[in-house]
Amino acid sequence: MNYNLKREIPVLLVVILPFLYLGFIWSSLPERVPIHWNSEGQINGWGSKSTLLFLPLLLPLLTYLLFSLTPLIDPKKKLDSMGNKFYQLKLSIVLLMSVVALFILYSTKNQSFFNPNFVLMLIGLLFAVFGNYFPSLKPNYFIGIKTPWTLENETVWKKTHQLAGKLWFPGGLVIIILAFIIENPKLMHIIFLTITGIIAIFPIVYSYIIFKKNSQKNI
Repeated sequence: MNYNLKREIPVLLVVILPFLYLGFIWSSLPERVPIHWNSEGQINGWGSKSTLLFLPLLLPLLTYLLFSLTPLIDPKKKLDSMGNKFYQLKLSIVLLMSVVALFILYSTKNQSFFNPNFVLMLIGLLFAVFGNYFPSLKPNYFIGIKTPWTLENETVWKKTHQLAGKLWFPGGLVIIILAFIIENPKLMHIIFLTITGIIAIFPIVYSYIIFKKNSQKNI
C-alpha cells in the first residue's frame, strides 16, 4: 500500500485536533489537574498537566500509526484489498479516538465529568463502527475476530464476521441509547458489560462451531 499524503490529510487533521485544543487551553490549566474519574464521574486521580501530552493525546496518534502500518506488515496483504473501506474504517476509528481525547481534555479543564455514561456511549459507537465494517473485513492477523479457526479457514472468517457484524452494530446502538436513558452509572456499567460479553463471546463460539462442521464435512 503506497502512502498517499493528499488522501491522508483529512485523517491527519483529525489526529492533530486534540493537540490544537490542548495548546489553546494550556495556559489556563493549573499545574495539578484531574486525570482519572470513577464510574460516578467523581475525580479520584490527580497529576501534573504535562501528563496530558501523553494522556490522552496519544490515543488518535497511536491509532493512526497502527492503521497506517498494519497493511505494510500484513503477510497476506488482505487489508490492501479492502481499498476504500479500510480507509473509511481508519478515518472513523481515528475520529472516535480524537473525540475521546477532546472529551478528556475538556473534562480536565473544567474539572468535571458531566456525564459518566459518555465514555460508554463512545465505546458503543466504536462497536457499531466495527460492526458495520466486519462483513467486508478480509482475513488478517490484526483487525477482527482473530481465533485459531477464523485465521485457518477463510470461510469460517467470513461467516464469523457476518455474525459479528449483526451483533456488534445493534449492540453498539443499544449501548448508546441506554447510556442516554439510564442515569444510574452502576446499572449502566452492568448492562454495558453484559452486552459486551455477548457480542464478544458469541462470534468466538460460533467460529469454533463452523470450523468443526467444515472439518467433519472434509473427513
